[in-house]
Amino acid sequence: MPLTVHQFPCLSDNYGFLVRDEATGKTACIDTPETAAILRELETLGWELDMILNTHWHPDHAGGNADIKAVTGCTIVGPQEVTRIAPLDREVGQGDVVELGETRFRVLDTGGHTLGHVSFVDDADRIAFVGDTLFALGCGRLFEGTAEQMWESLQQLAALPDDTTVYCAHEYTASNARFALSVDESQALKDRAAQIFAAREKGEWTVPTTIGLEKATNPFLRAPALAAKVGAAGAPDHQAFAAVREAKDNFKG
Repeated sequence: MPLTVHQFPCLSDNYGFLVRDEATGKTACIDTPETAAILRELETLGWELDMILNTHWHPDHAGGNADIKAVTGCTIVGPQEVTRIAPLDREVGQGDVVELGETRFRVLDTGGHTLGHVSFVDDADRIAFVGDTLFALGCGRLFEGTAEQMWESLQQLAALPDDTTVYCAHEYTASNARFALSVDESQALKDRAAQIFAAREKGEWTVPTTIGLEKATNPFLRAPALAAKVGAAGAPDHQAFAAVREAKDNFKG
């Protein structure tokens, strides 16, 4: 039976995700950006929380761990770095599997935004929770890791099937689209950007996305093809990515 994903806004631009294994009713929260919002959504749905799955340690992803565990008694699972701000019940890394009822999440090491960032992939349902590694038309800033590390992380995600649904943690897409248009003139991007701007004007969400859509239009996944545009012609792929990332960091549009 499938995994049900319930998405809702948190804080100023985060998304929260509650996921339910329909075969067993087991429920998990992907990160804990806002305690009150998460507990409210659980009550509204009538779901009981069994597990928190943390992608990384930042407070807008793990800051609600302790309070939510105190209320629900759930188990907290995540990369070791989360212990910088809250205890874990289980530490996970590359290749580990987390079972939520009959749903199996494969753990990918997708460091770069933070050193120990992970993503959770449900291969059976073709769903990936990627935290702040990959965004719709973007990727996370390199607060701790290197460009080479992040490029390798993005390649792991790009290797997933094109129809994999990608749940990223922030509504950054309109800003990402404005930058993307400054380095990429492809018609596919122009068409997507127009759809994004129209959606945001109506207050509609642009998350989730898909791996195929990101491979076709995301400038960070397309970095080698855009190398000349960002002054990195002939550079290795990870250096082309680094140039795109630097251009985004300095973008004022």
